[in-house]
Amino acid sequence: MTAHSSISGSRKAAYANPVLSGFYPDPSVVRAGEYYYLITSSFEYFPGVPIFRSRDLFRWEPIGHVLTRRSQIDLRERASSSGVYASTIRYHAGRFYMITTDVRGIGNFYVTAEQAEGPWSDPIRLPYGNIDPSLFFDDDGRAYVTSQNGEGYDSHIIQYEIDPSDGTILCEPKVIWRGDDGPWLEGPHLYKIRGRYYLTAASGGTSFDHRQLVARSDSPYGPFEDKPEPILTHRGLKDHPVQCLGHADLIEGLDGRWWSVFLGMRPIEGEYSTLGRETFLAPVRWTEDGWPEIDINEGTVTEGDFDAAGSPVRIANDLMSKKESDRGSAVYESGFGPEWSFLRDFDASRYIWNKHKGGVTVIGSAYSLDDEAPAVFACLRQRHKRMELSAVLDYRPQAEDERAGLAARLNQRAYFFAGLAKLDGRRVLLVEFRNGEHKERKVIMDLSQEGEISLRLFADEKGYGAAYSEDGAHWTDAGLPAPVSALSPETNGGFTGVCVGLHACGVEEDAQPAFYRSVIYSFTC
Repeated sequence: MTAHSSISGSRKAAYANPVLSGFYPDPSVVRAGEYYYLITSSFEYFPGVPIFRSRDLFRWEPIGHVLTRRSQIDLRERASSSGVYASTIRYHAGRFYMITTDVRGIGNFYVTAEQAEGPWSDPIRLPYGNIDPSLFFDDDGRAYVTSQNGEGYDSHIIQYEIDPSDGTILCEPKVIWRGDDGPWLEGPHLYKIRGRYYLTAASGGTSFDHRQLVARSDSPYGPFEDKPEPILTHRGLKDHPVQCLGHADLIEGLDGRWWSVFLGMRPIEGEYSTLGRETFLAPVRWTEDGWPEIDINEGTVTEGDFDAAGSPVRIANDLMSKKESDRGSAVYESGFGPEWSFLRDFDASRYIWNKHKGGVTVIGSAYSLDDEAPAVFACLRQRHKRMELSAVLDYRPQAEDERAGLAARLNQRAYFFAGLAKLDGRRVLLVEFRNGEHKERKVIMDLSQEGEISLRLFADEKGYGAAYSEDGAHWTDAGLPAPVSALSPETNGGFTGVCVGLHACGVEEDAQPAFYRSVIYSFTC
């Protein structure tokens, strides 16, 4: 893919916000040596906790996942938007630590590794806290777990000490902060900066009232002095294109400048966030009296290009016409890279790559997209409002209602599917979408009974649709578009964004194999 670049005068763009587009929420960042490492939450998708690497905080390379084995995380029975919540990554004494919550599973735990690429250890479970635990290593070597506790308006932050080598609890948890009395004080982080302890957390719920708070103290247990206003929020800018800012983590760069990564949303029509909560980057400024600030209803955090100081870079003459660099594509012919995820589980026997043919054979299970179960769905985050996923599919379904094709999924209540199926004894093209309890389908019967078919699943600001071709040259719109609202969390709930990918299922445990080749994700920003 081609990165954005634009020039205004002599200043060049160093990065584009969001730095991680698509469903990459709740970022946490750490520096180890010459690299920065960033992780995000992943909920019901496996492997858990994607991890990225960067030399400059601006350009991030996916290098894998933290939780790659069932012995670390077993999501097969997790409901949608359960599983892996906000996670924290830290580096201490030559070892990486990742701490998180398996919601409706084993609860809070951490894993460790000598290298960020892994392998990571099996979980060390922790008994205290509700969600969003964080780790802080003090100068004297003491290790603190700082965690959200309670629910809603009763949310508060607790803290206790552990022996990080084995998770031994060294003291009882203590309530250290209640924030601004708003709901869902969560995602806490503790830092020691210039000799003082700073405690920050999100408040207001991860929606349009979201905000980041901070307090400080001379002791890690407080009492904490609150900053009177948030350090990051757009709750006063209802018409701004970027909303819901919060869940921030602070990092000092190699040059001594401070930055923050945090989540934000780019709702379509100001309302529908099909892309989910994305990762943004912005500089941190320090006031004369020692408080950090990022964007307090100023609107400086926005989508677009920024220079190395975090200032926006505009296209010459403010001409916002599309550039060649606003288009790109990624072709997948030899395997699933680190950007791929799977719904609740990865069963290697159901995905067989053929490097000679440049494609993958997918064997569906009895689970469909309607099920809160490990359906066969290999997927990518939808990272652009205007995108297309295409593939050439060779599939001969044998059982009634058996199917394989392309899908866009928010959760079991919201998805769009286009592919080949067996209905009334014939191979047909099936287009189907679900919006809550409402489901629609269109069946195209006039289709050859064997041979390859080319498929396109596309999205724009209006919604989702599909097209097909039997010769690869002449395309027909499949009809039955799904409105963008149907696949939005605002309509059908949840904390994720849309993922797009390959889906196959049947009435039996093992469906007929479906061969996909020329799998391409392309976009126009």
